[in-house]
Amino acid sequence: QVQLVESGGGLVQAGGSLRLSCAGSGRTFSVYTMGWFRQAPGKERDFVATISGFGGSTYYADSVKGRFTISRDNAKNTLYLQMNSLKPEDTAVYYCATSSMRSIATPRPNNYDYWGQGTQVTVSS
Repeated sequence: QVQLVESGGGLVQAGGSLRLSCAGSGRTFSVYTMGWFRQAPGKERDFVATISGFGGSTYYADSVKGRFTISRDNAKNTLYLQMNSLKPEDTAVYYCATSSMRSIATPRPNNYDYWGQGTQVTVSS
């Protein structure tokens, strides 16, 4: 059974930093594309960042480019999202997900087949 568990969310002031982690089990995650998405209250789930299997390529939403960094530690089956220069508009529940794709860093939610339960990130102004 594939499971993804996010952690690292919390309350931070604008301009601060957080690092989210996503621990995976039930699959050899290293070969698969993984991604981060977020959902603010009353809004649809949006793409944040993605990384292909073995970390060969990454892709970011324009809104986070230059501030967020996605990475993975395949030995630990863990995905990370380093978030710097946080803004109030980054407030959302953040979800990690894994795809059956391997070499493509895809931003499309429909390409992901397993999702974590989410972790809340709140940025105060």
